[in-house]
Amino acid sequence: MTASTTSTNAGTGAWVRRFVPAPDAPHRLVCFPHAGGSASYFFPVTRALAPGVDVLAIQYPGRQDRRDEPCVDSVQGLADALVEELAAWFDRPVSFFGHSMGASVAYEVARRFERRGQVLHGLFVSGRRAPSTVRDERVHLLDDAGLIEEIRRLSGTDTLVLDDPEILRMALPSMRADYRAAETYRHVPGPLLSCPLTALTGDDDPHVTLDEARAWAEHSAGPFGLEVFPGGHFYLDEQAPALLSALEERLR
Repeated sequence: MTASTTSTNAGTGAWVRRFVPAPDAPHRLVCFPHAGGSASYFFPVTRALAPGVDVLAIQYPGRQDRRDEPCVDSVQGLADALVEELAAWFDRPVSFFGHSMGASVAYEVARRFERRGQVLHGLFVSGRRAPSTVRDERVHLLDDAGLIEEIRRLSGTDTLVLDDPEILRMALPSMRADYRAAETYRHVPGPLLSCPLTALTGDDDPHVTLDEARAWAEHSAGPFGLEVFPGGHFYLDEQAPALLSALEERLR
């Protein structure tokens, strides 16, 4: 089902989940999951921010109810697909929140909307180094055991998934595709964003140094902020109340 031209009656379709609709909210927040993640990761955010914020969560293909669809293994491919899926939801101020790979996807979708003349109210990029910084990461080339070990190390996937062989067998292709998308993404220089941009990171994240997080300032001409929380790559699991408070403050 394709979203209609107004969000009041817009269908969420395959890509968008709206767990707790807040049709009268003055603001909308679109959440983009990490590599191996799904829309349901953001259900607590949806519940916590409603009814003041209408939260949408993105469901990438190849997982959960979309497990029979081909995975998209590039950030650019995900961004291209999502622009049309999200266009109907810009009837009020919209902000994006992306974690890890989702931050790169959110950034690229924001760039595409600005080329169409639609500027975000804010862009929140979490647990991801700036596009202008590059690391040679090759987790997506590891065998299944190596990939699973990396996911366990970061604690970004429910251990019930990792401990259930049948569920894991179904989940591994999407996990590998997501890691390939995240690790092969390379920034193509272009006009700066004009929206406010906030980078959020854990102070012990092995994948993002503070300098790499600060470098996001180079990607928008709008106001920049950096929020640092205690924790590692998935600091947001343990720091959810503080993170939600920071989001609400900046959305206001």
